Amino acid sequence: MDALLILGGLLLILAGLVWLVMLAFGTSLLWGIGSLLPPLTVLYVLRHWRVARKAVVLGALGCIPLVVGLTMLASNDPQRLEAILSLRWLKPQVQTPAELTIQLRGELNGQPFAPQQGELIDGTLILREGQDFFARREISIRLPQPVKGAVQVDVLPQDRGALPEVQVSWLLPEQELPEARRLSHGYTLHLKLEPQAPNKLVGAFHLVLPPQFKTTLSGRVELFSNRLRYIDGRVDTRHDSRDTLLYVIDNYLQRRFATRAVQIVNLPPISLPAEKLDVQIDARIDGQSQHLPILLHKTSAKGWRVDGDHFQPLPQVANSATVGAGSSIATSAAAAPSIRPVDRRSRFSLARLQSNPGQYQNLAMRVLTERGAQAEGRFRGIDTQGQIIIQRNLGGPGAASFALRPEEISSIELLEP
Repeated sequence: MDALLILGGLLLILAGLVWLVMLAFGTSLLWGIGSLLPPLTVLYVLRHWRVARKAVVLGALGCIPLVVGLTMLASNDPQRLEAILSLRWLKPQVQTPAELTIQLRGELNGQPFAPQQGELIDGTLILREGQDFFARREISIRLPQPVKGAVQVDVLPQDRGALPEVQVSWLLPEQELPEARRLSHGYTLHLKLEPQAPNKLVGAFHLVLPPQFKTTLSGRVELFSNRLRYIDGRVDTRHDSRDTLLYVIDNYLQRRFATRAVQIVNLPPISLPAEKLDVQIDARIDGQSQHLPILLHKTSAKGWRVDGDHFQPLPQVANSATVGAGSSIATSAAAAPSIRPVDRRSRFSLARLQSNPGQYQNLAMRVLTERGAQAEGRFRGIDTQGQIIIQRNLGGPGAASFALRPEEISSIELLEP
């Protein structure tokens, strides 16, 4: 309704301007030419008000539905109104470079098919055209079982048995929901894909469906093998995906607990895009089950991060080449006098623990509270609420964790150098 009011108002204003120009030409040729220039149009209205007033009234009537329509649009969809008034729609749309190089010749349902997105994740290959919720055209190939590494599949129309399931779908302009067709045999398929670092599969793609489907595609494809994105060889944490969040949480837990033996068992369902997420995760850390609250937030500069993440990176693991070439280095190191490590107990305090918790990760501590309670165990970090986490082994796989607020701690003692 708001769009109709705006359009109707603009048409009335335009009709009034055209009528005004026609009246000016009826007055004289010079006034007609002059009325095409806005300053002279106003002068003509002032000098010949009795003639021009009918056209001016018509244009003024058009302002009424225009203002009403803009008011309704501002209350219903302010972002759309802002986009219209800012004139961003007049600027040429900048085409972002494609993430994947997909070169396919042929058609899908009798129409050219130019997919911009492609992936092969958990045994399902998807080629998708269009950025909306429903793809304009899409091919989905579900392999009999998930694959790792290189992929090679060859299917002929006469083959039977456990074959990949092929589904094609398309959305016509007059449709609200896409149409889909599924085949389990009777088609030709050739896939030969090779892994390409860091997370892509590249190779030949050839698909021919029965004639009634009007689908024949052949060429080379580039597919993502997971939902991570990389920039200069490093994970782009600004990308919204479940895999990105798993990577960020896994990296955080490794540094927080000073161990690489971290396995995220369960991450609850999440809704993306978002600016902040509060999740409860289950993980196995050094063989022990942990249930942890994680608060994540996203910034445009650094992407997804865990609140309270101030832990130091883990030391790099020496590779086999370094170890293999280390006989002379090891000999010289053994001959050199040993250097006594710095005793961190001498300058230890609660303030130092809070400012640099990574330096004391997994060290034994003894904490005494204002109420006289004592907790002794290993320091496991500082949670999102700023509480000091002390964990004590109970024998076997059992462990007890103490979360202590800094204001309730009367004294804290480091038991290891």
